[in-house]
Amino acid sequence: MASVVVVEDDPGIRRGLIGGLTERGHAVTSYPSGLPVLELVVKDRPDVVILDLGLPDIDGRKLLAMIRAVSDVPVIVVTADDDDQSIVATLDQGADDYVVKPFGIEQVAARIRAVLRRSATGPDGGPIEIGELVIDSRARRASLAGRELELARREFDLLLALAERVGEVVTKRELLAEVWQQPYGGADRTLDVHLSWLRRKLGETAAEPRYLHTVRGVGVRLAPPEGPTG
Repeated sequence: MASVVVVEDDPGIRRGLIGGLTERGHAVTSYPSGLPVLELVVKDRPDVVILDLGLPDIDGRKLLAMIRAVSDVPVIVVTADDDDQSIVATLDQGADDYVVKPFGIEQVAARIRAVLRRSATGPDGGPIEIGELVIDSRARRASLAGRELELARREFDLLLALAERVGEVVTKRELLAEVWQQPYGGADRTLDVHLSWLRRKLGETAAEPRYLHTVRGVGVRLAPPEGPTG
């Protein structure tokens, strides 16, 4: 999966992140303080950094600025500070996402998938190809049979979230967490509406699916059409 660096001084939270992310297949390195992390980011080039702002040796925002000066590694900030202005300022300073404590491991795992997906490519480093559907995550463009699809931001994010796990059933909870940052449900109707819009642009319906297959009570699976695409 991904190489993840956890920078967190609270032993309980650190152990929880290490255990939960390791169980999900990630290679996790952890630090209780911030200063050793800068060299590691430059030397080892991890896939994701999870950064607590309240560190004992350096202000987390200062460390974020230092990381940004030397690397474009995705940084997910985790902190107890839920002030809107603080969140906006931290994102403006270069954080890729912001998670407020307390949080569940599923939420953090979903945010990791989301930040990795933003820079994801196909297995050869190029666009993802599924049948006649081509998705270029870097350019944020998708086409079907050579025709570019006009997708809104959430529609593209939803399509890419499914394409990253082509052939797998992705639960509604996972999609809400990754695309809408709502891991605890409550927005199923929003997801259903966006799926309906996406189906229409793919030239299919829920009754006659080609790419998007709903597994009732579970989630959605993106797969290439089984028959002729016409």
